[in-house]
Amino acid sequence: MAALFAGILFSGIGFIAFRYGRKQNSVQAMVIGVVLMVYPYFIANAIIMWLIGVALIAGLFLFRD
Repeated sequence: MAALFAGILFSGIGFIAFRYGRKQNSVQAMVIGVVLMVYPYFIANAIIMWLIGVALIAGLFLFRD
């Protein structure tokens, strides 16, 4: 259940980040957004999924243009 919730949450955040990156012409935001949308399909462990998702979201804020 935790993996399903994490996948939906991080995919939604990734979609928002991708749209923001397209609007602002920010390649970093678009790439991180795509990775956030896709990686839950390849990770089955909920704890690892949460760790990767939090790290990617932190990367959104740390690596801004």
